[in-house]
Amino acid sequence: MDLFADLSDRLLFAVPKKGRLHERCLQLLEGADVQFRRNHRHDIALVHNLPVALVFLPAADIAKFVGEGNVHLGITGRDIVEETEQSDKVEQALALGFGKCKLSVQAPARGPQAVHQVEDLVGKRVVTSFTQLSSKYFAELDQRPTEIKYVGGSVEAACALGLADCIVDLVESGETMRAAGLHAIANVLNTEAILIRNPRVRDNSVAQKLIARIEGVITAQRYVLCNYNCLRSRLPAASKITPGRTAPTISTLEDDNHVAVSSMVLKSEVANIMDRLKEIGATDILVFNINNCRV
Repeated sequence: MDLFADLSDRLLFAVPKKGRLHERCLQLLEGADVQFRRNHRHDIALVHNLPVALVFLPAADIAKFVGEGNVHLGITGRDIVEETEQSDKVEQALALGFGKCKLSVQAPARGPQAVHQVEDLVGKRVVTSFTQLSSKYFAELDQRPTEIKYVGGSVEAACALGLADCIVDLVESGETMRAAGLHAIANVLNTEAILIRNPRVRDNSVAQKLIARIEGVITAQRYVLCNYNCLRSRLPAASKITPGRTAPTISTLEDDNHVAVSSMVLKSEVANIMDRLKEIGATDILVFNINNCRV
């Protein structure tokens, strides 16, 4: 089989080949029943059950590939879309809810080099992997020129080594930042993994199907199904507690005074919702995980 010749009739979907987003993307594809087998000598894998080819690329390159139309869909970070100046060339199809972090200005927290206000860094030396976003941020902060230097890795060591007065880097848990003696003094951008598409495939049926599948997986991870019984007279109060995404499903019971209610509720709120239902007299409250859905 000529792998490259077989791409002409397929939707090209770029996913990170390694790094912090790679494993989560593979889990997402599995949940969406995107069936493929990747030969690790190749960065392209044909999907068996859809006319789609997966293209494994560095996350930093994906936004540009989608923006220029080399691939049709891609998963990358919002920070990458902004840094590579592709936000006007791609469309965000979905926010995926993982890979959340902040692009922050970080400076020494203690000692003679300590900085506590970002305004004090205008005109100083900044080291970062995000030169475009950093330049824009400091230019909007003050018109005085600030020296922005690019470093591809181990950015957090720049201050300790005397290369910079501050850095601009991603912060997730903050452990690496604190270990380097730094603290965040300003937020440049909130970012997370997003699914982007080239505008030319907005109406493509395969792209729409793939996006719907991925949205179903993401929604199933956020919601659970809550079932319970309650007095018909308490249904208005119960419906306020579990309104569902559109409306709760109401079913009659043998006992005309009671109804059965089924509703999708946010997983993060389910314990509080069960408490509130119990307080209004609901019984037989059951919660079920959702493996997949379409919304």
